[in-house]
Amino acid sequence: MKRYLLLDNDGVLVDTEFWYFKATQRALAELGVTLEQDSYLQRMVHGASSWELAEAAGIDSRLIKEKQQQRNAYYSAYLTAQAIEIAGVEAALQALSASHSMAIVTTSTRPHFELIHNNRNIVPYMAFVLTREDYASSKPDPEPYLLAMERFGARPEECLVVEDSQRGLQAALAAGIDCAVVHNTFTAKHDFTGAKHFLNSLAELPELLHGQRD
Repeated sequence: MKRYLLLDNDGVLVDTEFWYFKATQRALAELGVTLEQDSYLQRMVHGASSWELAEAAGIDSRLIKEKQQQRNAYYSAYLTAQAIEIAGVEAALQALSASHSMAIVTTSTRPHFELIHNNRNIVPYMAFVLTREDYASSKPDPEPYLLAMERFGARPEECLVVEDSQRGLQAALAAGIDCAVVHNTFTAKHDFTGAKHFLNSLAELPELLHGQRD
């Protein structure tokens, strides 16, 4: 039986991925660099930075750093102004909390994560949270999920990762952990070969796990 749930944040618990893209696209446009959504999604798969486009255009590194800060400001503004709730998330976590230990493993930075969850009742269900500052190599590298397993003292077969992106799935598989993929319109074209389960939303997870015996 799966005892530990390792949950991605963006796209699984909150609907934020599109707005991070829009913030990045907006900041790059101010440098004269065009970022198309399809290109962004492909870069996302490999964990590549969209700012490489600005570097390739010969833009000064100091100006790139300034615009990265501006992107962060745009994203923070979107997080407070846009509807990022995903229906059924809190109810699903409540239903799972009696039977499973849970943690969030996210590529979000700590400041953005705290802004997202400032007025939400999601983090209290978690044993711990790992943000981008907590590990050296980001998804699709397995390090974030290996670290989460270590924190729990868990074996791969005891864990289930819940993701919505190809890079997250790849990170889980590289760590030897089964992965359930939650549908997200923004990442729907990613390749999810190797996923153990497919869910329309996190709301379907309690029924899946409570009826499952490993």
